[in-house]
Amino acid sequence: MERCDFCELPIGGGCACSLVSEARGRSGQEPGTTSKEARFPRGAILISPRGIAHRPGCGHQSESEIEAPMWGWINDPDPLLWRRLGESAPAQATKGNTKRVATRRCRNCDT
Repeated sequence: MERCDFCELPIGGGCACSLVSEARGRSGQEPGTTSKEARFPRGAILISPRGIAHRPGCGHQSESEIEAPMWGWINDPDPLLWRRLGESAPAQATKGNTKRVATRRCRNCDT
């Protein structure tokens, strides 16, 4: 059974993360926001408390909920960091909670 990268509940069997993404527009942002109002730069890497790297606009969470001390992020990462990211090449947050380290990528953000 496939599990959600964010809440770890079974997809279609308890995971409500899709309800957040349904409320968003095609841009992946909250309704009523424009790209100029986006809190994170387009190439930023967001690091969850579970060590999963997400991209801005990911359907698992609202950008308004991404705050220190729970989350860390990298606003201007090396362009190749996303593809290298893994157990052998972790990404350390440079903003927010700088103790956060990502060792895997969100499957939804990786497509």
